[in-house]
Amino acid sequence: MSENLSHLIEHSVQIAWDYLERTGQISDAAFASRFLSRTVEEMVRKGERRRLMLSNRAITAFERLSNREAA
Repeated sequence: MSENLSHLIEHSVQIAWDYLERTGQISDAAFASRFLSRTVEEMVRKGERRRLMLSNRAITAFERLSNREAA
């Protein structure tokens, strides 16, 4: 993976993490970190390169998963 893609992934995950942390949605930090990283990496592999799109989709995926577990 190129250095630019590594930074893209890192920054996208950090944006998502910051939002989820500020809104109090992270109860298991290790799980959240793995989930966000995997989600962003998968989207990058599929060709997405827009940082905010990556972070927003990762947030949405995390919130959907959290809502399913809470139900």
